[in-house]
Amino acid sequence: MHGLVALLELQASRIPARTGPDGQPVLLAHQDRRKWDQLHISRGLAALDRAEQLGGGPYTLQAAIAACHARAGSIAVTDWRRIAALYTVLAHIASSPVVDLNRAVAVGMAEGPERGLAILEDLARRKVLSGYPELEAVRGTFLQQLGRPTESRAAFERAAADTGNTRTRTLYLQQAEQAERGDPEEKEKSS
Repeated sequence: MHGLVALLELQASRIPARTGPDGQPVLLAHQDRRKWDQLHISRGLAALDRAEQLGGGPYTLQAAIAACHARAGSIAVTDWRRIAALYTVLAHIASSPVVDLNRAVAVGMAEGPERGLAILEDLARRKVLSGYPELEAVRGTFLQQLGRPTESRAAFERAAADTGNTRTRTLYLQQAEQAERGDPEEKEKSS
């Protein structure tokens, strides 16, 4: 139970920063961490400590991942290696294609976009996330980071076509345009 409480508190801490004034989603890399609710974070970290003392489980692992984000002052100083390791453990005890997708993101951030893209390609071959827009959005990000703008744009356009959320579609289409322009600032931010 403490693991679930920790996860909920830590995830709730980011709610104020997850959308912009117009309701558009704000990617983690672009979130103003000053808006993250410190009370939720402190309660979440306390619950995580209790959960880890009791042995934890899948919720505790997910909370530990969220805690890595909560403790980091920016996307650049996030402990991506720890997050990737936590996702590997989570995949062993609560396997799912979305866990594998999230592990791909963490591996890509920790070890480079080539490594993350290799995991994505395996997921794509297995067709377990066919039509899941976030798969294509992550692929678009990695391809953009690798300097492959045409492929990146196509991936973001597929993500936009696959989502049913109008605001998310707008975000993906904006990323497609940025990918084609090869905007170097956006290459770093779009993960």
